[in-house]
Amino acid sequence: MSKKMLSSMAAMTLLVGALSGCGGGDSSKPQDQAAKPGDTANKEERTLRVMANVIGGKTPEENTQFEQEVKRLTGITVKWEKPSADYDQKMLAAISSGEKFDLLQVSKEKMNILMEQGVLQPLDAQIKASKTLSDPNVLPTGEWEQVKAKDGKIYGVFTKFQGGTMPIIREDWVQKLGLKDPNTLDEYYNVLKAFKEKDPDGNGKADTYGLTFSGKPDLYELQGFFSAAGLKQRYVVQDGKKVVPYATDAAVPVWQWLNKLYKEGIIDPDFVNNDTGKMRNLFLGDRAGMITYWDAWVGTLNSTRLQQDPNTKFQAKGLPGVPGPDGKYMLRRGDPDVWIIPVNAPHPKTAFEFIEWWHSKDGITLGSIGIKDVDYKDNGGKLELTEQGKAHAQDHGTPFWYNKNVPNPFGLLPGVKEAQELVVKYATLEQTPSNWADANKIINTYGIKAITGELPAADAVKKMRDELKAQKLID
Repeated sequence: MSKKMLSSMAAMTLLVGALSGCGGGDSSKPQDQAAKPGDTANKEERTLRVMANVIGGKTPEENTQFEQEVKRLTGITVKWEKPSADYDQKMLAAISSGEKFDLLQVSKEKMNILMEQGVLQPLDAQIKASKTLSDPNVLPTGEWEQVKAKDGKIYGVFTKFQGGTMPIIREDWVQKLGLKDPNTLDEYYNVLKAFKEKDPDGNGKADTYGLTFSGKPDLYELQGFFSAAGLKQRYVVQDGKKVVPYATDAAVPVWQWLNKLYKEGIIDPDFVNNDTGKMRNLFLGDRAGMITYWDAWVGTLNSTRLQQDPNTKFQAKGLPGVPGPDGKYMLRRGDPDVWIIPVNAPHPKTAFEFIEWWHSKDGITLGSIGIKDVDYKDNGGKLELTEQGKAHAQDHGTPFWYNKNVPNPFGLLPGVKEAQELVVKYATLEQTPSNWADANKIINTYGIKAITGELPAADAVKKMRDELKAQKLID
């Protein structure tokens, strides 16, 4: 077991002790619906202590301005704590030492761990009573299934719309070479081979690859291809047993297909050393015709090239991957990011009031565009980004949101809407237990060996499966 995992487990044990010894009321009894700003029925002091990972200012100075903007817009005095690194470890350490927070921003994975420890307040009653959060135009009804815990209760409320991953193709290269978007593994092979061999960038040099992705720190992101075999990333439960589909015999043909691309020089041979930044740069720099990444980046990639050259023909486009034997596409949905309220929160009603406000127009504006007169100017209702706002790319923790009543005043970046529609239609969450990091290390190691041909795909899959079993990571 990794030192990081042992550290997290130790912190979690301390956390339970700390919370159980702190006053916070009976967590089995939900709070009343939160009061709105100015509601005298809310007898709590309207102040909050918040710890967040990506939500807030981009710098310590802007974080202070973020606190001031919350105060201006809601009347709530807030202390906004945003560690610069190692968020999960610092959050757990702070709570386990007895510190009290009103709101925490966490992933669904961390929410589930904290819920199992009994240190979170269930929010079902408040959500049901909330005109804001129960409105399907604000938060679609079906989305709540994503954050239901094993006990059927809801302990977290979405901070944003979380997208998914997919193959992203140079659609301008497709059109230039007289091709069509691929839909089967054979069609992907043919298109990617053409990107390698037919000089799609027109520079007369054999310097392009069909596909690149990130191999560091993780082998990332192949779900769109494994969809061809009907295989889901990470864990699934089959006949009551925990299984890693990428480590099953059904995965062998996909690993073999990837190895074929690698042997023929269609995959960037340095993918093992690529982080996501290098991967993106190869795509933006006309070196690779396809990457595998998040839907939001379709728009960012297009916008980046447009800013460099308004007349560019560059066009990134998201694809649904390859349909499986049942004809269905299978993309990956990112774990939801949620607000949670600890059982020992000093101001739980005000915390829930803030969660409701976060999904209002003002809350969404702050979480996306940013701070008035810092990130944007309001000229009689017409918003204009400052240079700082442009640099912050309309992302202060909520680049995309659910609320249909709040349009983006600047519109969506090119290609994002279509990519997000693919996510909503075809992407689902996978199971991510607390020991996933250990399993992922094994999958990465043997997955890379299978792609590069260091081991035959069948042998790599067998070794992958044997090690997962040996470490009791699968049944």
